[in-house]
Amino acid sequence: MRSTVTDTLPPRVKRALGKLGADIALARKKRSLTIMMMAERLGIAKSTYLKIEKGDPTVAMGAYAMTFFVLGFDDALTKIMDAQRDEQGLLLDAQ
Repeated sequence: MRSTVTDTLPPRVKRALGKLGADIALARKKRSLTIMMMAERLGIAKSTYLKIEKGDPTVAMGAYAMTFFVLGFDDALTKIMDAQRDEQGLLLDAQ
């Protein structure tokens, strides 16, 4: 039997995705946007958007990126893996 990405995620990653989904839902509500409005703006099905709010790891990264953009967090992805903030990577470069 094949394992899915959901089955192999460490608990810490699952919790982080769940928090991300909850934070997205909160940001949407603060902006008075409905689920349907978000799905339309993202160009995805309502069911896919609901998965985003649950932190589902099977949703395409592009859908998450577009969600950040629609909510006004368009620079969030550039900060996640910024090479200038990668302390371990910078130490390895120095060696």
